[in-house]
Amino acid sequence: MSEAAVRTERVINVKDIDPRHRHAVIRQLFEHLAPASSLQLVVDHEPRPLRAQLETKYGDRCRWSYLEEGPDTWRVRLQRRSAAGG
Repeated sequence: MSEAAVRTERVINVKDIDPRHRHAVIRQLFEHLAPASSLQLVVDHEPRPLRAQLETKYGDRCRWSYLEEGPDTWRVRLQRRSAAGG
């Protein structure tokens, strides 16, 4: 079975998370991603600050892919790579 066939993705509408806790909640969700899973974020603004935080903390272990880029909605897929980059 291909990797795409077994991959699971959780979709999170960021507006459903209290603004004071959004980045912390997203970091926690990212930390607990299984290797064959991804997290899709749906946001109403460019999520540059979150991307900077994740890249600072996780470096190459955080794979960030834009699925949609505004102007009203941004969709981002997050995948957690192993420390070796796989």
